[in-house]
Amino acid sequence: MSDYQSIGVIGAGAWGTALAQTAAIAGRDVTLWAHEDAVADTINNDHVNSAYLPDVALHARIRATADLADLGSCGAILAVAPAQHLRGVLKQFAPYATEALPILLCAKGIEQSSLKLMTEVLAEEIPSAIPAVLSGPSFAIDVARGLPTAVTLATSYKSLGHALMEAIGTPRFRPYWSGDLIGAEIGGAVKNVLAIACGIVEGRELGKSAHAALISRGFAEMTRLAVAMGAERETLSGLCGLGDLVLTCSSPQSRNMSCGMALGRGETLESVLSVRKAVTEGVTSAPAIVALAEKHGVDMPICEAMNAILAGKVSVDDAVEQLLSRPFTVEGD
Repeated sequence: MSDYQSIGVIGAGAWGTALAQTAAIAGRDVTLWAHEDAVADTINNDHVNSAYLPDVALHARIRATADLADLGSCGAILAVAPAQHLRGVLKQFAPYATEALPILLCAKGIEQSSLKLMTEVLAEEIPSAIPAVLSGPSFAIDVARGLPTAVTLATSYKSLGHALMEAIGTPRFRPYWSGDLIGAEIGGAVKNVLAIACGIVEGRELGKSAHAALISRGFAEMTRLAVAMGAERETLSGLCGLGDLVLTCSSPQSRNMSCGMALGRGETLESVLSVRKAVTEGVTSAPAIVALAEKHGVDMPICEAMNAILAGKVSVDDAVEQLLSRPFTVEGD
């Protein structure tokens, strides 16, 4: 356990800051890397991340830095950079990574340019690292404020999983170990796209019945892709699959659902994204998920419809009509 007394967090957005907070509450010494010097300075001087997580007083054990070299002595790393930027950040950090360094991947997405999962990106950029995945139903503000939260911590090594759980877990932030990294990654990526769809249902006022149906059929799509890629079906029924899906598809607090709500009300994607600081991962993951589905021969009509809407190839109303016009079939299909 002493090996993980020092925790490095790459990414000082809302989620990275919240994870740094819970690790500090768990008794760890936390070094939080921020891309912007001003964010690091504010955290160190005022003990608050006013840019990304205002109104939360940060623990004294958190020290911010804008130099990735400062994370080189940490016993474990939480990589919380957005999925589409993770490769670049890992490439910068690679010279400072020690041998067999556990790196807990906390971004939920698929690299658009390569169709790689985050674990695959890590393997290419820091081959000596030991990969782990953190996923599950968790809003940054809830975690930062110490509200009860449960997540999946996936790694192939059970002993490492339990050590990391002890390192960052608290009575109010409860990680559960899983050996299924693929299931944890696919669940986290696909639910973001489905949350945009649920937001559109809300924004178009299509009703709660449609909302529930979309979550259920979306869950079937998520499970089909994950299993086709080698995941265990049971994983998707847990926190990193169904749990995360229900949370993200049921609250406007979700960036992805709120994006869909705006689209459903008739706003353009450009106007929605132009006023946001934080990344809406479902927008960038949608093309990659659809491409992966095609590669693995998996039918994902909801995700395909969302991708077409986001790409401006079809209107919201036409996409809804196309989904409702699909042939009747067996529920398990």
